[in-house]
Amino acid sequence: MEDKTLVCKDCGEEFVFSTAEQEFYAEKGFQNEPARCPVCRRARKQAANESRGERQYYTVNCSACGVETQVPFKPTGVRPVYCRDCYQKNQ
Repeated sequence: MEDKTLVCKDCGEEFVFSTAEQEFYAEKGFQNEPARCPVCRRARKQAANESRGERQYYTVNCSACGVETQVPFKPTGVRPVYCRDCYQKNQ
């Protein structure tokens, strides 16, 4: 493998796809080369993270010990919901 020069599809700038990056992509089983330069990849990831906004938490009582806890999903009542301690004990 050799370093490859690619063109970013967002900004049009050239960037180097190094042999180390190519080996990493191959190790992970990625089939495609990166389409964006590292700067545009970071900006895109940052924008995606910001668009998610603040996570909403729901207050529930633990199904095992009864302690009040918060979870990042809306419980449906179909499955038990555990506090962090009880969840780790059941793992």
